Amino acid sequence: MMLTKFTVVIQAMQEIALKANIDYTYINIVLKIIAISYIASFGIEICKDIGQSSLASKIEFAGKVLILIMAIPIIMAVMEMVLKLLP
Repeated sequence: MMLTKFTVVIQAMQEIALKANIDYTYINIVLKIIAISYIASFGIEICKDIGQSSLASKIEFAGKVLILIMAIPIIMAVMEMVLKLLP
């Protein structure tokens, strides 16, 4: 049931990317980052429910590291754009 809603969101992001002339690679990265955050959040809540708060904090840290690693290409693209704007 939710998969159809998710495809609508992906299609909307694709349309926005086309209108804004954004490379679809960046949209793909953003979608992966969102998926990582949802999966990590789900794992954290499961660990907290069973009383494993230390494991939950490790999952949270791992999720943050993965998101940071996935965001590197976007950060680099933003830095390149800033450098082009500066004299």
